[in-house]
Amino acid sequence: LERNEVLTDLNLRDNNIRDAGAAAIAEALRGNAVLTSLNLQSNFIRDKGAAAIAEALQGNEVLTSFSLSRNHIGDTGAIAIAEALRGGVLTELNVSWNSIG
Repeated sequence: LERNEVLTDLNLRDNNIRDAGAAAIAEALRGNAVLTSLNLQSNFIRDKGAAAIAEALQGNEVLTSFSLSRNHIGDTGAIAIAEALRGGVLTELNVSWNSIG
């Protein structure tokens, strides 16, 4: 993903990725400048995994659709995601069915 110049939509829904997998995906996302849609729904991702993804997406100027619904993300992970995507071009964010609030 880091060197990807073609793939714009990545759907990894329902893959039991968990925090370790989220960290690996985050590492691959660093510097990606073409991915516009990312679906990580139903992957047992918690705050630690959400924070890793958030760090990788800081300053992202291409991602417009992002789903982290049906994971186990709490307030800490949600805040990290929100801060990372502030000022970006995101138009759709789905964090439903988590433990936020």
